[in-house]
Amino acid sequence: MRLGYSHWGFLGDGIADTPDGGRSWRTTMLNTLATDHQPVLLQPNRDLAEAGHDVPGPYTWHQGLPDLDALFLEWRWPLPGRNITACGTPGHTCDLHRQQELLDHYTARGVPTLIWDLDRTLAADDPLRTNPTVRVLDPAGHPPPGARTLRVPVADHVLDTADPEQLASGRRPWALGYVGNQYGRDEHFDRFFAPAAHDHLHQVIGKWTDTDRWPHVVFAGRRPFAAAQQLHCRAVTTVLLAPPRYADTGAISQRLPEAVLAGCLPLGPTDIATIDRFLPSELLISDGRAASRLIDRLQSTTDRRRADLIGKCIRRLDPFRASQQLAVINAALADIGSPAPGIAPTRPSTNASGPITT
Repeated sequence: MRLGYSHWGFLGDGIADTPDGGRSWRTTMLNTLATDHQPVLLQPNRDLAEAGHDVPGPYTWHQGLPDLDALFLEWRWPLPGRNITACGTPGHTCDLHRQQELLDHYTARGVPTLIWDLDRTLAADDPLRTNPTVRVLDPAGHPPPGARTLRVPVADHVLDTADPEQLASGRRPWALGYVGNQYGRDEHFDRFFAPAAHDHLHQVIGKWTDTDRWPHVVFAGRRPFAAAQQLHCRAVTTVLLAPPRYADTGAISQRLPEAVLAGCLPLGPTDIATIDRFLPSELLISDGRAASRLIDRLQSTTDRRRADLIGKCIRRLDPFRASQQLAVINAALADIGSPAPGIAPTRPSTNASGPITT
C-alpha cells in the first residue's frame, strides 16, 4: 500500500545540533517498510535542506497531501518556544503544524493511521487512542491498554552477521562512555553513571545543560552523529540510562543495539522493567558502586570473555529484529476498523496538539 510516513529528523548523519535519536534506525525502518509498501515521506527533507545531503532510498518525498492508503506518524508533541509558536517566528519548527494537517486531512477522513509514540508523550486519555481509524504503537514492553509494542528496528542481516570476536577486538581507551541527551535522565545518571565516572576514564556526548552537581564528569557536548557513535567503538562499557517513563514500562531505546553492535558492553540498571530479557545477568547493576566494580572487571577481562558477553547480548537483540517490527506494523494496519483491544471507544475531544475531528 501507499504509506505516508511523517518524521521530524534525519535519514543520514544530519547536523550536530539536533536531539534526533532516530538516525541509527530510521533508514532501516524505511527500507523494511518498502519490502511490503511504498513509503511517501511527508515532512521536509531536512537532510537536504539543513545538511546538504539528499539520502537516496526506496521512498519519495511529498510536501502536499497525496493520495495515501495509510498514514504512519512518528509522534510529535508540543515543545514551548519551538513548534507551538507562529510560523516564521525565530526558532519555530513546523513539525507539529504539519502533523496536525496530516491528521485533519487523512485520519479525520478515515485513512488508517498508525501513531508511533516513541517518546511516550501521547496522553493516556488522548481521544486518538480510541479512534477506530488509529492504532497506537509504543516502544514499551508493557504498553498502555490498546497499544502495541513496536521497537526501533535493527536489520535482520546485521544481527545475523554480527561477529562477537571481531567486535571484542581492538583498543578501547575509554572505560565508560555515554551517547545521548539529558532529557529526564538525571535520576539514573546520578545513581549509576556519576559514581562510576569518579573511578574511570569516561566521556559523555550529548546535550547536558544542568550539570553543576557532577563537576567530576566530562561532558563533551553534542558531536556529529558519526563521531558520537564512535564513542561506542572506543569505550569498554556504557550505562543504559532511562527516564522513568521508559524504565517503568520496559521501553528500551536504540542505545542498546547501538552499543552492542559496536562491541561496547551495556550495563543495565535493574530498575528498568524487563531488562533481564535484553542483557545477561553478568551485566546488570543495582547502583553506581556495582557499576564501578563491574567496569573494573570488564576492563581487565580477556577478549574471549568480552566476546562471550557480546554474543549473549546479540542473541538478546532479537526483539529489535526489523522483520518482527514489520509484522507488528502490518498486523496493526490489518486490525484497523476493529475496536482497539483493551479499551472501550469514547467520543473524541481536543488533544494537546489541536482539535482532532473524526
